[in-house]
Amino acid sequence: MLKIVPDPPLLPTESPYCLEDALVYASEHLSCALAVLLHPDLQGQALARAAVHEMETARSRVEQALACVQMHN
Repeated sequence: MLKIVPDPPLLPTESPYCLEDALVYASEHLSCALAVLLHPDLQGQALARAAVHEMETARSRVEQALACVQMHN
C-alpha cells in the first residue's frame, strides 16, 4: 500500500527548541486523536486504530521532550 503522507521529521535533541517542539507535536497528535474519536461512523474500528496511532505518536513525542529535558539538566 502506498504511503500518502510522509513521516514527520525527527526532533533533534540538541536544539534549544526541542522541548517546545516536542510538546507542540504531542498536542497536535492528541487533538487529532480526540477529533477522530468524537466523529464516530460505520468504520469505527479503523477510526479507533487511527486514534490509537495518534496517541502512540504523541507518547513518543513526550518521550522525546523528556530526553531534551534530561540533556539540559
